[in-house]
Amino acid sequence: MEKLKLHSPDFTQENIAKLAELFPNCVTESKNKDGTVTRAIDFDQLRQELSTSIVDGPQERYQLNWPGKREALLTANAPIAKTLRPCREESVDFDTTQNLFIEGDNLDALKLLQETYLNKVKMIYIDPPYNTGNDFIYEDDFAEDSESYFERSNQKDEIGNRMVANTEANGRFHSDWLTMMYPRLKLAQKLLSDDGAIFISIGDDEVANIRKLCDEIFGEDNFIATFVWKRRVSSGLAEKLVSTDHEYLVAYQKNGFTSLGLQKSFNNYSNPDNDPRGDWIADNLTVGMNKDLRPNQFYTLVDPNTGKSYPPNPNRVWAYIPSSMDRLISEGRIIFPTDTSRRPMLKRFKGELKINVNPVSTWMTEVPLNTEATRELQDLFGQSPFGYPKPTSLLIHLLKTSTAKNDLVLDFFAGSGTSSHAVIALNAMDGGARRFIAIQLPELTGREDYSSIAEITKERIRRAGQKIKAENALTAPDLDIGFRVLKIDSSNMKDVYYAPDAVKQGDLLAQVDNIREDRTAEDLLFQVLLDWGVDLALPITQETIAGKNVFFVDSNALAACFETGINEEFVKALAARHPLRAVFRDSGFGSDSVKINIEQIFKLISPITEVKSL
Repeated sequence: MEKLKLHSPDFTQENIAKLAELFPNCVTESKNKDGTVTRAIDFDQLRQELSTSIVDGPQERYQLNWPGKREALLTANAPIAKTLRPCREESVDFDTTQNLFIEGDNLDALKLLQETYLNKVKMIYIDPPYNTGNDFIYEDDFAEDSESYFERSNQKDEIGNRMVANTEANGRFHSDWLTMMYPRLKLAQKLLSDDGAIFISIGDDEVANIRKLCDEIFGEDNFIATFVWKRRVSSGLAEKLVSTDHEYLVAYQKNGFTSLGLQKSFNNYSNPDNDPRGDWIADNLTVGMNKDLRPNQFYTLVDPNTGKSYPPNPNRVWAYIPSSMDRLISEGRIIFPTDTSRRPMLKRFKGELKINVNPVSTWMTEVPLNTEATRELQDLFGQSPFGYPKPTSLLIHLLKTSTAKNDLVLDFFAGSGTSSHAVIALNAMDGGARRFIAIQLPELTGREDYSSIAEITKERIRRAGQKIKAENALTAPDLDIGFRVLKIDSSNMKDVYYAPDAVKQGDLLAQVDNIREDRTAEDLLFQVLLDWGVDLALPITQETIAGKNVFFVDSNALAACFETGINEEFVKALAARHPLRAVFRDSGFGSDSVKINIEQIFKLISPITEVKSL
């Protein structure tokens, strides 16, 4: 029974709860004056969240800490001046597909996706580098404040400088890995929907650290489970005492995830006696506890209707004390067998389960070994161009668990492309329209056929899509097997756009147009979509209006014209289409009067239209 508070509201704890929702990583534990441990706010961490420079915090507290953590938090919050450039020639069904493949550093990609996909991703799966001493770690530059980072990140990075080997000889072996993972997971958490979940494949080297890291980012209460997957049968040669044949799958929710799969079968529930409480099963009524520890649960049970006695198991005790057992008997929840040598059972009703599924942490015994994943790539390529891929069946299981038919799935360590392959395969199975966003760094492979891992990923999705569509031509004729390739690059805007005070007087004439010369109209369109937070997978069409080429996104969601010589005749014709948004090139207006009058024209003809220029 709950007791009355007998005090006024504790606004401090209410404020802590509010801050915990916004900044779960700032919630910590501290001691009161009387020595009791209570929940508190890590003000140093909160200052860092709200700061554009590194802050110091010497206060001791319970937390995961490592050299570089504050720098990682700083860079997670720092802005970048980059964009996504469409690549039609590497895409499949560019104009109609709902899927995206982003090529580039996933830290940049996750930042670029924040406006558009905040709280919209239902499931994230990642298979990051395992930090075995042979894997590559993303080389991020954290030794600068956000303003310097903003300026530097306006320049295109060289691929060769983005990855370094993280050998065990490195004194920051774990720290570098954590520093790499922290900002990426922090940004990923923001993209998850409130009912979304993230699944992380990981090995023994970092499973403890990833748990602590995710406890901080997602909140300890949002931990779902750590599943164990047996990935091979044979015993490999190992320097340590035990040959590891398993990996882990760590799962966290954003807020209110409800499992849709991962369940035991409910086929054994039935209602043979027409109990009004519904289907039930006969469940065990004892627990494995020593009678000396629970003497009040070690007694002879008597059926009040027949008087038959059922002595306790000498190695176990009843699950309930006598008073609780009497209540269950009166409710008709104890099943007494006619044979007293058998044990009474508990009547457990399906309708009383907390959720409509019964997840088990050992469900991954159903997932095949890694050899299946290798065979899948061999079937598609004739050989396996990628080491240690995950089997598609693993991802299909996760998708069934975590997604409905129209949900969005993100994998920002796309690797061989297993998650994208699985999305297409499951859609073919159940008629779904799940969408994927795959992100992969173009890490060099040294191969002649596929120069980077990103090339392998794209080709795997192409081949898998074609194979699945051919196999399901009759049952899934409209299956989306395409993807838009978008490549991370420096901003479409010249440096003067970000730092106008740095331009010298003699360079002013060269800066009349603030857009880089090598950028296309479609490049500009996708930067506008990013800036405006418009879905990057919406259908795009082009039309000619008054002699000018115009992009229309999702019919009338956005109209964009980046040509020069824009006049009032064209503006009036475009306004008559009543787009929700309209955007023009800042240097594209035929005269200053047109630029001045454009908003007034739209207010008269299409007041619903939001007008911008770049």
